[in-house]
Amino acid sequence: MTKALYPLKFEPILMERIWGGNKLETELKKPLAGKSGIGESWELSGVDGHVSVVSNGFLKGNTLAELLEIYMGDLVGDAVFQRFGEEFPLLIKFIDAREDLSIQVHPDDELAGQRHDSFGKTEMWYVLQAEEGARLISGFAETVSRADYLKAVEEKRLESLLASHPVQAGEVFFIPAGRVHAIGAGILVAEIQQTSDVTYRIYDFDRRDAQGQTRQLHTQEALDAIDYKAYPDYRTAYEVVPNTVSPVVSCPYFTTSVLELDGPLTRDYYSLDSFVILICTEGAARLVYEGGEVAVAKGETVLIPAELRQLTFYPEGQARLLEVYVPHE
Repeated sequence: MTKALYPLKFEPILMERIWGGNKLETELKKPLAGKSGIGESWELSGVDGHVSVVSNGFLKGNTLAELLEIYMGDLVGDAVFQRFGEEFPLLIKFIDAREDLSIQVHPDDELAGQRHDSFGKTEMWYVLQAEEGARLISGFAETVSRADYLKAVEEKRLESLLASHPVQAGEVFFIPAGRVHAIGAGILVAEIQQTSDVTYRIYDFDRRDAQGQTRQLHTQEALDAIDYKAYPDYRTAYEVVPNTVSPVVSCPYFTTSVLELDGPLTRDYYSLDSFVILICTEGAARLVYEGGEVAVAKGETVLIPAELRQLTFYPEGQARLLEVYVPHE
């Protein structure tokens, strides 16, 4: 008989990026060991070649893939396991943009399946910290035609067509597949996304790497992926009510809520039939479950296995967490 599962923490997978800085260490206590240019910390990943490794408890040293093979629905939920098998469906990252990220777009499930045998990528950003004047790009300022878009790309004036947004901590942007987007300089975000590493880079500000090379663009590939329509508001409005569940984003791939706590909160996860991911964005808390407890602090991510039906949060003073799960189809 296998031992009971428990809240799982994982070693951060640190990624060098041309635009990365040092906030993952200064703000979120990631072990950068003096390295600069670390742009991403993959907190929970089943992506081939970058699979998360457990850092706590008796399963320490095991990979997420190994756990899925052994525990199946007990880990992720029977409904999730039937839908995704041994592929973990979400990828959780912290992203530190010291410089602007490239302007890009992701294909949807249908296009990504046809071209890459992959899921598409719908994602969301939760802004953890933003320097004064920091902005990001999400969507078009006005609806454009495919031909007008391509002309703007060729003439290197794409930015003039896009919606640029000033941001501050706590704001959320939902980025469905097909939406042109870019994180701007001076922004630190938590990113929740489908498990997919398919990105079409549209414009990279003519940047060159240490070897003097520009990065590959995917101008033609992106044309069939882009949603050329403009929308009235690209920010996700939500209201936080302390010591309860404050819904933020719900889509077919993930449901995300904010837990703003200054007192205990008990969550009953019995009806979800899904794992739950908790991302601590402020403060610290103890997570008490049948069989023990685990501490979580700002910058930490915890995977709550589906077989754990109930969890009580005890904040250390105040805490804020993002709660993420896969909804029923």
